[in-house]
Amino acid sequence: MLRRICFVFVMAPMSLPRLSPDCLEALDASIQRPAYARDAAAGIVHLGVGAFHRAHQAVYFDQLMAQGEAGWQIRGASLRSPRVAEQLNPQGGLYTVVERDGPSTHLRVIGSLCDVLVAPEDPQALIEALAEPSVAVVTLTITEKGYHLDPDTGALRLDDPAIADDLQHPSRPATAPGFLVAGLAARRAAGLPPFTVLSCDNLPDNGPRTRAAVLGFAREVNPDLADWIEASVAFPASMVDRIVPATTPEDVDALAEMAGYRDAAMVKTEPFTQWVVEDHFCHRRPSLETVGVQMTDDVAGWERAKLRLLNGSHSALAYLGALGGYAYVHEAIADPVYAGFVEQLWDEVEPVIEAPAGFDAKAYRRALTGRYANSALNHSLVQIAMDGSQKLPQRLLASLRAQRAARRPMDATLLAVAAWIRWQFGESEQGEAFTVDDPLAEMTASALRDAGPKPGDRVNALLSIEAIFGRDLKADPAIVEGLTLNLTDLMQNGARNCLARRFGQREDG
Repeated sequence: MLRRICFVFVMAPMSLPRLSPDCLEALDASIQRPAYARDAAAGIVHLGVGAFHRAHQAVYFDQLMAQGEAGWQIRGASLRSPRVAEQLNPQGGLYTVVERDGPSTHLRVIGSLCDVLVAPEDPQALIEALAEPSVAVVTLTITEKGYHLDPDTGALRLDDPAIADDLQHPSRPATAPGFLVAGLAARRAAGLPPFTVLSCDNLPDNGPRTRAAVLGFAREVNPDLADWIEASVAFPASMVDRIVPATTPEDVDALAEMAGYRDAAMVKTEPFTQWVVEDHFCHRRPSLETVGVQMTDDVAGWERAKLRLLNGSHSALAYLGALGGYAYVHEAIADPVYAGFVEQLWDEVEPVIEAPAGFDAKAYRRALTGRYANSALNHSLVQIAMDGSQKLPQRLLASLRAQRAARRPMDATLLAVAAWIRWQFGESEQGEAFTVDDPLAEMTASALRDAGPKPGDRVNALLSIEAIFGRDLKADPAIVEGLTLNLTDLMQNGARNCLARRFGQREDG
């Protein structure tokens, strides 16, 4: 356990100093801190400075500069709320990563972030930041919905209201594709080389998808610019993995008591971290392989394995666990009924992943079980359930389609999808209303209201939403029947009883 520095014992938590560059030297020696100069021009702009970026990519660049490779400071940008800027800017971009594993806690102050711009307040400032000569890479964690892609075609949705507005006013964009095109246009006009665009979101083929979004936007704005982007800009794919629960006020207070300072931007996470990046850059390239990043020509296989085994089971646990009365991942996985279900889901999914060479599925599954059981993280099931309409296609529907094509069992996968449908009711098994936090929540709620109370009608109503399910699943009688039977079971018997009858007797060696 970390030692507490002296003023922890004499100052109330609210009167403790706030983390800042001025207080670094006074920190307890057990707390890691930046071991490099932080005044160099930024080499990276990151769109979407949420908790995941701060616990993942920013840590890798902090390690890279700590071992002597300069020039990889990050300018962050929020495309929506000023909240993260208000947390980080008064702290000079500094924040603490709290790694928790059972009773063990490790603290590290990260210095790779310079500051955070708030794009809605000053779009031009972000465009100018993207056009800085020192910037070589732009990274993104904007979640699935931030790309504005059609789930069927993978093309930019030109009819999306936000995209349509950006196309009307390309000099003051609000979306990530709009900003990337504006920044690249500014660099081209100034005679500067383009930056590499590196998506770090949980999307299959996230590099090609980002490229499709940017080129789709650029073609509408300036075909010559689009040709230059197509020929000059690299869009490497990547796979990211680290569990990063939402930070609570109690976490901030606990850190203050432990470390002797207040940190409004802290993040908590697990010790495990993984980053796989396609080795394809068009400008100055960071030596990420020296800090544990796997540089490869085949990201897709790693991405499939992670999305379908980790993220797919996470989403399934989120809906079934929360419906069954659990609050956190570690609580649900400690229940043998839920653990048996997850193993069955993995048994169904594993054979259709097309995993990359060297991937050890058994070891990966064992590691996931241990990570899920980490009670120190308090990873909220409701947090994982957010934005389910955007996550479902990659995490569960891709597996379902592969299982169907291979004529493989898909009982657990169908139940997981039916649990998502049940979640859209916005009502617990005890009849208490809750908010479905999802960009398509109004659409799903409207479809369910029109469908009426019968499970089959509800299944058909949601399968008709092509933005989530495409067109093929509703046309498959076996899928419709399987989802209807599972939804009926969930509605009549509840999530845990449903799982106990079907997966509770599993005996693994």
